Amino acid sequence: MENSVRRDNLGLTMWRPSLLLLLLLLRHGAQGKPSPEAGPHGQGRVHHQAPLSEAAHDDAHGNFQYDHEAFLGREVAKEFDQLSPEESQARLGRIVDRMDRAGDGDGWVSLAELRSWIAHTQQRHIRDSVSAAWNTYDTDRDGRVGWEELRNATYGYYAPGEEFHDVEDAETYKKMLTRDERRFRVADQDGDLMATREELTAFLHPEEFPHMRDIVVAETLEDLDKNKDGYIQVDEYIADLYSAEPGEEEPAWVQTEREQFRDFRDLNKDGRLDGSEVGHWVLPPAQDQPLVEANHLLHESDTDKDGRLSKAEILGNWNMFVGSQATNYGEDLTRHHDEL
Repeated sequence: MENSVRRDNLGLTMWRPSLLLLLLLLRHGAQGKPSPEAGPHGQGRVHHQAPLSEAAHDDAHGNFQYDHEAFLGREVAKEFDQLSPEESQARLGRIVDRMDRAGDGDGWVSLAELRSWIAHTQQRHIRDSVSAAWNTYDTDRDGRVGWEELRNATYGYYAPGEEFHDVEDAETYKKMLTRDERRFRVADQDGDLMATREELTAFLHPEEFPHMRDIVVAETLEDLDKNKDGYIQVDEYIADLYSAEPGEEEPAWVQTEREQFRDFRDLNKDGRLDGSEVGHWVLPPAQDQPLVEANHLLHESDTDKDGRLSKAEILGNWNMFVGSQATNYGEDLTRHHDEL
C-alpha cells in the first residue's frame, strides 16, 4: 500500500461521509491529497434532521408522495412508482408481514411497529454507507474493524517512527490521526479497539448516537475555536462561513448569520458559545418524525379505530402507503432494489 494520505478535508469527518466513502472506493486510483486547511463549510457541520421526504405533505389533494417516501424510503418509492397496482399491493402485503414479524408477531401492526419500520427505511442510507466502507476497512476479513486496520486503510501504512515522513504537512496529519483515534475509542464502547458494525457506524456517523454527542461538540470547538479559549466567538463563527476579500463589503447573508448567532446560538447572551450551546447548535433537539408519520398513517387507515392496523386495513388504504403506475407520480427507475 502506498505511503500517501488521502483524506476528506479534515479527515474522517461526520459532516461529509459521502465524500469519505467516495474517497475510500477510489483509494487505489487516487493520487492527490486535499489540503488539510480546507475544512468543511460551517453550514454543512450543523446536523439538521433530514425530512422524511422533500415532497409536499398534501394528502388533501390526493398527493401521497410524501407518505410513500416516508414509508418506503425515497429510492424504493421510485421503484414502486413503476409497478402495477396489483404488484404494488402484493409487495405492500409482504412489508406488512415483515413489520409484524419484527415486532410482536400478533397479526396486527401497532403504532410502535409502524414507527420502527419508518425509522428503519429512513436509516437505509447510513447502513449502505457503512456497508460500502466495511470491506475497505476489514482487511483481514474477520468480521470486525480494528483501529490499526482503519488507520492503515485511511492513511496508508507507516513503520513506527516514520508516520507521515513523506507528507508535506506532517504535523497537521498527525493531529488528524490523533483526532480519529480519539473518536474511534469513544465509538468502541467495549474498549477492545475492534469495532463491530454498530461501533463503526457510530464512528462514521456520530451524530446518530447519543454517546457520541460529546465528541461531536469537541470536534466542532476544535475546528472553530481559533484562539483556543474554549469558546466560539462570533468572529470565529463567521470566519468558518465567510472569508472577506480586501475591500469587499460584507454580504447581507453574513449579517443575518451574525444575528442568528446573537439571537439563537448564544443562549445565555454572553457573546460566545460554550460547549452546551455548541451542542444545541450542531445537534439540536429534533422532532420524532417517524412517530409523527406513523401516527398519521395509523389515523388515516384505522377504520375500526382500535389503535392498531390489520393487514386488511393497510391494504384497503394501499395508495397512501405505496405508489404505482396508477398514481401518476412515476419516475425513471434508477436502480434495482431487492430488499422488499
